[in-house]
Amino acid sequence: MRGDRTYEAAGVSIAKADAVVERLRAAVESTGAAGFGAFAGLHPLDGERLLAASTDSVGTKLILARERGALRACGRDLAAHCINDVATTGADPLILLDYVAANRIDLDAVAELVEGAAEVCREAGCALVGGETAELPGIYREEELDFAGTCVGLVERARLIDGSRIEAGDAIVGLASAGVHANGFTLVRQVLEEEDYRGEDLLAPTRLYLAEVRRLRERCDVRGLAHVTGGGILGNLERVLPKGLQAEIDWQAWPRPGVFEWLARHVAEDELRRVFNLGIGYLAVVPDPGDELVIGRITRA
Repeated sequence: MRGDRTYEAAGVSIAKADAVVERLRAAVESTGAAGFGAFAGLHPLDGERLLAASTDSVGTKLILARERGALRACGRDLAAHCINDVATTGADPLILLDYVAANRIDLDAVAELVEGAAEVCREAGCALVGGETAELPGIYREEELDFAGTCVGLVERARLIDGSRIEAGDAIVGLASAGVHANGFTLVRQVLEEEDYRGEDLLAPTRLYLAEVRRLRERCDVRGLAHVTGGGILGNLERVLPKGLQAEIDWQAWPRPGVFEWLARHVAEDELRRVFNLGIGYLAVVPDPGDELVIGRITRA
């Protein structure tokens, strides 16, 4: 099998996404915003607390999930993704809002998505306070839909996690993913044109890591947290590292779910690492990992 498929050739440019962030940085920061480009933006509520907020969508996974009757899993994806992002700051999630848009609203499809999101919100103690549903036939083609959401959380300044205390020698702890989660599906769908795959780890919803983050904070001095989404392990970890530091990953330190073995028959290793989580969905940087799964170390650049 050919191993030359790339995300950019499939239609998605990670480099362009990074460039957009830099292009917009000045405009965003001119409003007084902090944390632009991080997993969650921060805004002071008062002298002791900050609001943390993150917005995302399920993306093109919805196309495949709709074909295979797995929209409820995409509802879980949305809530877990947004809550996981907010949790990287050490914040507790408070509320989630959702947005469903389609060429034509299908009540059953919307119900599956929102009910899936509500399941995760109940697990996280996060209120699904409402949202918006829109029919936009001039924007979306027939059978197309999108599902996006925003999570807002709260963190005390004294408990804020922002990566600033990370030092060379710190350990990188990896938390297992359930599979692909919700990133890279534009490339996944192209690979499916060459070879089908029906494993549960293809459409398994994004894991909610809130309980594990809280457990780690009780056991370890957590100095940085990263949610592994588009950009892979290294690309997302770089978002929380201070200048002058880098991550060295032991790529053999954990078993990969079968879906990534399937993808490896069509996508080169470097591209797999750049696009997918490869079985590690969340990262914590700590000085003393105890018996946690260590997948790498922080070193000087």
